Amino acid sequence: MKPLFIFSSLAFLLSACNKQEKAVSASSTTPAPAPTAAHAGAKPYPLNVCLVSGEKLGGMGEPVIIVHNGQEIKFCCEHCQPKFEKDPAKYLAKLEAPKP
Repeated sequence: MKPLFIFSSLAFLLSACNKQEKAVSASSTTPAPAPTAAHAGAKPYPLNVCLVSGEKLGGMGEPVIIVHNGQEIKFCCEHCQPKFEKDPAKYLAKLEAPKP
């Protein structure tokens, strides 16, 4: 009976450590940077989706926010910004499209 008790106690302790480790790693993410002075005078971003991928903002963590020629732009993740920078006109046209 003792080996079973020792084994189950050890399993419980290991699972508790694993849960605590996950909680610590989840809480150690860095917060999104506060908007800069450049963001203050920018035209606000009118969409609730990423300009590049069309994914809902916030679905992949904090949105990436930049200001391009006085227009605030939001991306769902850091991977969309380089795509935007390769051809900004292609994506900025989405902001000018009539809304249904």
